[in-house]
Amino acid sequence: MTVRDARPAPVDDVAPDSGGRPGPVAAVLRALPVPLALVTMTALAGVVLGRVYAGPLLPQLVACAAAGSVLVSVAARRLPSWLVAPLSVLAMAGYTAWSLRVAATHADLPGSLAEVAGDAARNGIPRLLTAMIPVEPAPDTVLVPLVAAWLAGLAGTEVAVRAGRVLAGYLPPALLYAGALYVVGPNAGPALWPTVLFVAAAALGLAASNRPARSGGDPVAGLAPRVRVAVRARLAAGATVGVAVVVALVALLGPAIVGRVDGRPVDPRRYVEPPQVETLDENPLIRISGWALHPEQQLLDVTTRREGAVPAASAGPPAGPSGDPADEPTGGDGEPADPAGGSTVRIRLAVLSDYDGVTWRVGATYRNAGRILPATDPARDSTVETVRQDITVAELTGRLLPAVATPREVSGARVAYDPATGTLIRPEGLTPGLRYTVTSAREKPDTNLLATANVPAGEAVARVLRVADGAPEPLTRLAAQLAEDNGAPYARAAAIEQFLAEHYRVVADAPSGHAYPNLSFFLFGPRNGGGQRGTSEQFAAAFAVLGRLTGLPTRVVVGFRSTGDGPVRAGDAYAWPEVLFDGLGWVPFDPMPRPDQEPRPVEEDFRPKPEDPPPSEAPAPTLEPTASPEPAADAAGPDTNGGLSTPALLGGGTGGLLLLVGAVLLTLLAMRRSLTRARLGRGDPGERIAGAWREVTDALRLAGHPVGDDLAATEVAARARRAVTPTDTADAPRRGDVPPDADVDTLAGLLNQVAFAPGTASAAQADQATGIATGYVDALRATRPRWRRLLWSIHPGPLRWRR
Repeated sequence: MTVRDARPAPVDDVAPDSGGRPGPVAAVLRALPVPLALVTMTALAGVVLGRVYAGPLLPQLVACAAAGSVLVSVAARRLPSWLVAPLSVLAMAGYTAWSLRVAATHADLPGSLAEVAGDAARNGIPRLLTAMIPVEPAPDTVLVPLVAAWLAGLAGTEVAVRAGRVLAGYLPPALLYAGALYVVGPNAGPALWPTVLFVAAAALGLAASNRPARSGGDPVAGLAPRVRVAVRARLAAGATVGVAVVVALVALLGPAIVGRVDGRPVDPRRYVEPPQVETLDENPLIRISGWALHPEQQLLDVTTRREGAVPAASAGPPAGPSGDPADEPTGGDGEPADPAGGSTVRIRLAVLSDYDGVTWRVGATYRNAGRILPATDPARDSTVETVRQDITVAELTGRLLPAVATPREVSGARVAYDPATGTLIRPEGLTPGLRYTVTSAREKPDTNLLATANVPAGEAVARVLRVADGAPEPLTRLAAQLAEDNGAPYARAAAIEQFLAEHYRVVADAPSGHAYPNLSFFLFGPRNGGGQRGTSEQFAAAFAVLGRLTGLPTRVVVGFRSTGDGPVRAGDAYAWPEVLFDGLGWVPFDPMPRPDQEPRPVEEDFRPKPEDPPPSEAPAPTLEPTASPEPAADAAGPDTNGGLSTPALLGGGTGGLLLLVGAVLLTLLAMRRSLTRARLGRGDPGERIAGAWREVTDALRLAGHPVGDDLAATEVAARARRAVTPTDTADAPRRGDVPPDADVDTLAGLLNQVAFAPGTASAAQADQATGIATGYVDALRATRPRWRRLLWSIHPGPLRWRR
């Protein structure tokens, strides 16, 4: 006797009968649990991702996208399956356009809907992964989550509702949820309650879908006794095997998964290059001398509004060791004194914390940010004044965006922000006429506490304590002499400030430079030969180096003086040093000479030879170690549930999986192309030549010919020539020698030029290197088998290999 399918028919196949036909309300209630479960699971992915966003807008938009996609599929369930996807995509386009307009309004972004949508489509994935946390909901940061949520809801509903495979229909929302957890990474705490709700919603949907469609008793009661016993035995055996498999998986995988609970998740942001500054912006200190030669050049136009109560002016900071009021680091309010009275406003352009003995560099990591910037706690013993400035760019160039420290809100320009230094850049670069508004929380330390304040030490400040190797002996002896009678940190800083202000002259035509030799000539060079004079570049750099030699954490800041309203000219640009004190934060100092003050000869106060015994030098701090994040990985494999096999299952399930796989492949392709464009088209000629060389070495590694770091460029070029020769593979096309535009020997020569003669490469040579690298990569790829050529552009290796 043949046993036919004993499963209950779907709800739509229940035939009406006179005795027990369910009413319309009961039918609707019976059909609701699965769609509601899909909506809840998809919306919870938005909740998880929203933990790194500012405000509730993203979870709300994702929840609406989940409800809309499921509703469209449920409403069109009686239409042919091939018609549902186009209808849903049209609804998705309309909803996405509306959501982008809402996000643009929320972020106060100008431009038409077409401009906003085009920019979001081009930059959605990179900006999502390089955005400052908390991420502001903007068109480019909400587009990808909205589209992914809609597609997950569409695929899940088609499989779970139309085809009846509920468990398989949970796969798209589960993948979306896992993707949200991956994007969040270590930037939020464990998503405990969203995960519990996700599992509960899935369980309720499964429980409701397994209820019999008709009222009645045992579904096998009408079968013959022998057949009924056989069916029940098979069902019991299947259930037993299923339970055994689940118990075995828990026993095998449970300890490994539990061991990963406390592990640090991988941050996908480390695979994406954040916005970079240009070479000129990496060291804006060298621009001081150029600005000093053209003091009337208008760089900015500023309007300032101050809010908040300012503490009453005190008698001033404590006197230095000499009791001279010149020992004051700044004006009474923490800003440089204004000759006309009151105080000026310091507008910061860049903060330079890294010094290698040759160049002071910004060394910042900028992340795309929205209008509201992450708040940082002010120093313990300081007050905060709110400063709002409307700034219009005139002739200032580069990417660095001027602002009063510390910016909290920026409108009118898309910015990237480094919270460690509190500085901004505009990734697109500054343009004349650009107008933006900055609201800053300017800290004003209590200068009465400076005399007794300590300075921090340890790994947290090793970066701003590091003294580069090769410090000249006269420089170290001068630092030791200034520190030997000044034990307190502020006394040492004030002694350095006073020494520079009393012995050196400010001139506008001093040459630029702040390497060790430049500082030695500035400090000890003959007065009648150009020594002992300079711009604020040399004063600030000398203070910072001498401070580090005496154990003070220092940095250099480049910015502008402003009276608060009116034009800011090139003559207002200057650099100043800052010292970090416990409880007071970064305190600015002013080592510049006072107006009309005649400097004293250095020889009067600096002993040319060390005494016996020589003064001990301040110990050089250790380098700050870096900690590598521990990777974490989860493995989960949902079991499949039996159900009706229909063409809709193939259309909905396969289509949804193909869409998700296609999205992953397109993402990899876009990230690879973005990496290539960044290497070959951004930066100065030297950086572009180095990027072209990395393209060649990555191509060799993709082709199975990796090169080690111990090989010279010419040796790598020789291996590259051999790697491009024809192979015996049947799928490889027959090619001759490398084309002339792929001469890797020439590229190796350009790389050596950049390495041994920095700054000598030209734009034409960079274009030549780009052409060589492109031609060689194409030639090498053409020698690979077809299947390797297909995977070449989407291989994720170059995104994670060390550069």
